[in-house]
Amino acid sequence: MNVITDIPEQVTIKGLTFNKDLTRAPFYVDGFDTLPKMFMDRCRALTTQTAHREKDFGIWLEHSWTDYFERARLIGLGLYDLGMRRGDVVSILSEDNKEWIYTDMGVQCMGGIVSGVYTTDSAAQLEYLVNDSTSSYLFVENDEQLDKYLSVKAKMPGLKKVIVYDRTGLHDFSDADVIFIDDLYKMGEAVFAANASLFEDEITNGKPDETAILVYTSGTTGMPKGVEITHSNIMATIGVGQQKLPVEPGDEQVCFLPLCHILERVVSVVQPIAGRTIVNFAESPETVFENIQEVSPSIFTGVPRVWEKIYSRVSILLQDATPTARWLFDQALKTGKAKAELELAGKPVPASLNMRYQMYDLLVFRNVRRMLGFDKLRRGTSGAAPISAELLLWFRAVGVKIFEGYGMSESAGIITVTNPGEDKLGTVGKPIESGHLRIADDGEVQYKVGNVFKGYWNKPEKTAETFTEDGWLRTGDVGLIDNEGFLRITGRLKDIIITAGGKNITPAEIENRLKFSPYIADAVVVGDRRKFLSCLVMIDQENVEKFAQDKRVPFSNFKSLCAADEVRDLIGSVVEEVNKDFARVEQIKKFRLIDTLLTAEDEELTATMKLKRATVEKKHKVLIDDMYAE
Repeated sequence: MNVITDIPEQVTIKGLTFNKDLTRAPFYVDGFDTLPKMFMDRCRALTTQTAHREKDFGIWLEHSWTDYFERARLIGLGLYDLGMRRGDVVSILSEDNKEWIYTDMGVQCMGGIVSGVYTTDSAAQLEYLVNDSTSSYLFVENDEQLDKYLSVKAKMPGLKKVIVYDRTGLHDFSDADVIFIDDLYKMGEAVFAANASLFEDEITNGKPDETAILVYTSGTTGMPKGVEITHSNIMATIGVGQQKLPVEPGDEQVCFLPLCHILERVVSVVQPIAGRTIVNFAESPETVFENIQEVSPSIFTGVPRVWEKIYSRVSILLQDATPTARWLFDQALKTGKAKAELELAGKPVPASLNMRYQMYDLLVFRNVRRMLGFDKLRRGTSGAAPISAELLLWFRAVGVKIFEGYGMSESAGIITVTNPGEDKLGTVGKPIESGHLRIADDGEVQYKVGNVFKGYWNKPEKTAETFTEDGWLRTGDVGLIDNEGFLRITGRLKDIIITAGGKNITPAEIENRLKFSPYIADAVVVGDRRKFLSCLVMIDQENVEKFAQDKRVPFSNFKSLCAADEVRDLIGSVVEEVNKDFARVEQIKKFRLIDTLLTAEDEELTATMKLKRATVEKKHKVLIDDMYAE
């Protein structure tokens, strides 16, 4: 393989050398202009070293970089035998697992385009995504996902073959259009025996401006659109990540968010290849906290709801602690916050405060971090949605530093990020190297740099709408840039509430303050064209159930729990306390509890556990109307 070394304006950080100027295209990292070329190099160099782990019958099993390359090669060559060629689209419908990333890299190495499908999507959504992406091949995880395909098979005429990862429950199944992964491996072996250099040749022939992956938008404002991300976009994101939040060879991390989402794709596929880290696949989203305890990762990326849930778990444990233990934790927390606030302000920490913190760290915080599985954590990261500044300060006080990033699929995952040395709570950091931000007259954050996407798949008119006349990406977010260059996101442009009195309010800040309470899982502020603000609240089931049990409040299910007067009074007290920090026009006057549990399968939630505001307001219109009936 030819390694390009004559590249101007390079910088080396933590062992990675890359273009300093992100406006230069193509973008090179360690002399490679596509991820498949880097992937092949890493696998050849690291051979038997561990690339990732996955549980089997309760035991963590290790898989090497050689395993990674050989499985990806067999899948790529097997698909070639089935007729896949450069530029063809392959969809994956599966939870996170090693086969997902084998398929991802196998397809990319052969010049194909990978499109992920959320396992929570319905059969009708699968049909739309397969047809819209013009996918020729579909990988499904198991019998449950295969059933979705079979129910809409006749409506997806462009599919040539479906490949199933897991045979469980399908041993007697037979369909001419469906094969299993073992069958594909055998086909790949036959192609490799006939042409041993084909896979490597296709990798070498890859061009940086070719589309590598499609990431479909959530579709909250219309049907989902396929975001085309090129190999050059991906390489630019690698360079950005290593500048802002570098990873180190051998770093342990946990993969649990959907790999369809750009955040997890970057964190668990792209950066591990570049940084030579070890990925541990969580058994399921439900077991992620237990898996974190088992792995004790050195880096961990989660969405706000995950960090909120971890905080809630500690709150529950404190409720069961002795009065002395609770007092000790409160004193430790006050000390931790005082130290963190000084550090964030760039001020020196007095020796007496530092000594006091070291004592509390030894007595309290180390045990908390060990209990959470963060005893070896060097850095946490939060993305995909705004997170409460108070929550970030709480974590920093207990010794867990979380850095907030901001990006979107259309920017290949990153626009700004806070990082050591440039960390300001309440902001999402400064723009990446060579990146440019501006705030439009209507408050929208607009962005321009080399990792901006190619366009929406087969939708040139939608692509044009996403850019300004002078070529800036419209993010759809509202924000402010302070005098130090830090960006603060205040909400979504489409979510701005204009009250009957003409006051413009972005609800995200109020909602985040409410969610800092361990008793509130999520909140949607309502009030557009209304005379006051109201709120729909989703309680945290675990914490509120614990509260009800401690207070001897009778309930039989989630619905009756939400109906209890004591629970409504509890949430009312949280709303009242949050209201104190806002102007009267921004205060919540009334609230209602959503008395049904929401999961990722529900249409109100995205796969990264964000509430879809428009869907929630539509589905719970009766509750909203009731608040304004008087």
